[in-house]
Amino acid sequence: MPLLPIVLLLLILLPDIYIWWGYVRGNLAPVWSTLYWLPLLLTVGGIVCFMTGHANHWVLKATFCLFLCFCLPKILFTLFSLVGKLLGLLHPLCGTVGTWSGVAVGSLTFGMALYGFIWGWQRLEVHRERITLPHLPASFEGYKIIQLSDLHLGTFGSDTTYIHRLVTEVNALEPDLIVFTGDLVNTSPDELTPFKELLSRLCARDGVFSIMGNHDYTTYHPEKALAARKARIAQLQSAQREMGWHLLHDEAHCIRRGSDSLIIVGVENVARPPFPSYGDLKRAMQNISKDAPVVLLSHDPTHWRREVLPHYPNIALTLSGHTHAMQFKVFGHSPSQWIYDEWGGHYREGAQHLIVSTGAGSNIPFRFGAWPEVVVITLTQY
Repeated sequence: MPLLPIVLLLLILLPDIYIWWGYVRGNLAPVWSTLYWLPLLLTVGGIVCFMTGHANHWVLKATFCLFLCFCLPKILFTLFSLVGKLLGLLHPLCGTVGTWSGVAVGSLTFGMALYGFIWGWQRLEVHRERITLPHLPASFEGYKIIQLSDLHLGTFGSDTTYIHRLVTEVNALEPDLIVFTGDLVNTSPDELTPFKELLSRLCARDGVFSIMGNHDYTTYHPEKALAARKARIAQLQSAQREMGWHLLHDEAHCIRRGSDSLIIVGVENVARPPFPSYGDLKRAMQNISKDAPVVLLSHDPTHWRREVLPHYPNIALTLSGHTHAMQFKVFGHSPSQWIYDEWGGHYREGAQHLIVSTGAGSNIPFRFGAWPEVVVITLTQY
């Protein structure tokens, strides 16, 4: 058995044993004792299903929900309680403080997890960014781009309520251009089917442009055969075109206002391991004038610092997604910042800008702090 699942099982099992033995045993009626162990048993069952390859998407979501709502609060309580007891060897009051601190932190974690699962993952917000591009042609002054990213439609099943609201709100903003920066689905192109007609209603003066994210290559589908994966990718790409979206594969599109132009470049996923990398920015940028203002769509924000900044000074604005801010943010901080230098929001190096959307959807039905977002970008010379 791999080491990681063993560590995870011990991590969720030992706190329950500690709490049962020290605080619960003998204080509950049999029916409540049974209910005490039920979340743990269901969580372990979900982990076992995952380890043996029998977990579908719904099992994974339920297991994650149980872990956040029940196991994590118990882990935090146990840590505070044990630290309090150790410090209690120096002063008896420390044990009581540790226990009640654990109760407070565990209860807060439970409340945040519950809110994130019931409401947070569909709490759509609109974020506005004003980007100054000194070489922007005058006819593009005030040009409005709406960025959507990481819809992960499989998480919504067949419930179209949220996506209907998203499309309505985006269209009401009357954008000049809508861009989608990858991860339309979780594992399969079939997840798009209930939402295809709705998403085809997205409307902008210069259309809707999209790129592929790591999930869109259906790498996480249980069927791993190469031929089957290629067929799924082709199906998803064809569906986007049928919706009227312009899917960019390492290529550029010129948007014109009279004699002025704005170049939209889209690359396939360019990522660092363990995520797959397919894109070719050099190919996408060929034959583009060095004086032309370029907006790049690239799913993974690490691409900006690795290739865009060192080699392409004429890419004025890069739009990315991918991180989701790990769907958790408190007081402006997210676990994503331990992994990504640029994980959410607006970044700038000299005259080059990067916007990382934390996503409009969720690959699991949970968000807290890092709410789903629509990013409205206004381009200006000033």
